[in-house]
Amino acid sequence: MQILVVNAGSSSLKLRLLGPGDVVEAVWSALPAELPAADVVVHRFVHGGKDFRQAVVIDPTIEAALHALIPLAPLHQPKSLDALASVRSLLPHAVQVACFDTAFHATLSEPAATYALPREWIAKYGLRRYGFHGLSHAWASRRAVELVPGARRIVTCQLGAGVSLCAVLDGLSVDTTMGFTPLEGLVMATRSGDVDPGLLMWLSTREPDLADVLEHHSGLTGLAGTGDMRELLGRTDNDARLAIEVYLHRLRKSIASMAATLGGLDALIFTGGVGENSAEIRQRTTDGLEFLGLGIDAAANAAVTGDTDVSAGAARARTLVVAAREDLEMARQVHLLLGD
Repeated sequence: MQILVVNAGSSSLKLRLLGPGDVVEAVWSALPAELPAADVVVHRFVHGGKDFRQAVVIDPTIEAALHALIPLAPLHQPKSLDALASVRSLLPHAVQVACFDTAFHATLSEPAATYALPREWIAKYGLRRYGFHGLSHAWASRRAVELVPGARRIVTCQLGAGVSLCAVLDGLSVDTTMGFTPLEGLVMATRSGDVDPGLLMWLSTREPDLADVLEHHSGLTGLAGTGDMRELLGRTDNDARLAIEVYLHRLRKSIASMAATLGGLDALIFTGGVGENSAEIRQRTTDGLEFLGLGIDAAANAAVTGDTDVSAGAARARTLVVAAREDLEMARQVHLLLGD
């Protein structure tokens, strides 16, 4: 089976063709004028709302439902729908499938998913903690069990421009840091993460561009002028130092919170651009988390290639680096859906 994976971001489009055995055959960073024949095209949708809990074949009814979810993901959902229309025009006979970043978190318990807001609002607006980055968390946690057989209590750290954690118990998401929107949770490249709601109400009367600032001009960028972690780690000024420390403080605290949800920790996974490529961030994140059984071997951490166990020999919980492969998770869901 030839599977074309379409990953439309808010400002980018990535395509990857997987051949038999889900082996990568071609990669594009933009939509080419022609595409090779594919049996299935699978699209990543950031938001599936409350109803889409697994991959689905896209028909007119499903497509209308995806359009109805635009208000919940106004930056990403239209881009994915545009990509669907464009790729379908080039491959009109391929089966079109949608996968959802929110679907992995559909297993959150009611207490974990519920905001303490009026019940009328929750019912009227569909308010809940949806969670995001689900395709990445699903792949990383599944890969972790392959590398550490028997691991049940796993925390996955998706550290890229967007940053989120997921607590995974026996393969199911039971807690995560992002919520109704991807703004909730950790400090990110340009997003603020958690901010006191009272502070936001105070700012809303003074800053007319508050929503844009929280999304695009906060986080590491707001504190130090850039969201590029490599650049920040190479700087010695106070702004860069503080931005990294704020990032790490929130990250360490949230890892411990996820471990508390799980009742302990068998494996901590680093994935995403920063998680995979920054030995310093991995080391500084786990420093101080020895009480969770974590410890990193400095030599292994400095020499990571591919999926790697970087744990210190005496560590009770394993620390792994796993390459982000949303495409393979999406292909896996296609096989489960279509039975091939």
